[in-house]
Amino acid sequence: MSGLVNALVIAAVAALVISRQFRARRIDADRRWWLLPVILAAVALRGSGLLDAHHHAESAVLLGIELIIGLATGAGWAWTTRMWAEADGVVWSKSTKASVAVWILGIALRVGLFALGASLGVHQDSSALLLALSVTLLVRSGILVWRARSVISSPRPATAYGDGVPRPTWKERV
Repeated sequence: MSGLVNALVIAAVAALVISRQFRARRIDADRRWWLLPVILAAVALRGSGLLDAHHHAESAVLLGIELIIGLATGAGWAWTTRMWAEADGVVWSKSTKASVAVWILGIALRVGLFALGASLGVHQDSSALLLALSVTLLVRSGILVWRARSVISSPRPATAYGDGVPRPTWKERV
């Protein structure tokens, strides 16, 4: 039953994340951005199916690679997200087409990793995928909050004398 629950949680979180990523979203750097990934990691770690009992070393290597893929997917997703600040200082974000490419690449790598594990005879539980999803969301959220704080705290360039004065279209003789 734990595998079914994990699969439902993965599907629900993925549907929520995918449906929200292409709408402009306000980024609040003070909220608890880490809470959902920590809850997902706790759900993934509560079971004992993370490592295959018969192929302990192989399943540990596959889990490590899965976590690295999750880390890279989260970082790639965060860095391909467009961010901007409004005049009132509110920071917004919206995923781009490059973000879709990062998602597709991450999913393809995970499918390939699953196929590799299946060919080696390693039993792979959905807990590993849920843990990697939590790493993906944690890294993405952390980078977005960091980027949002840098956008908020960066001062606007100071105007210099002569800014806004139109330049002549002819060359002046000196």
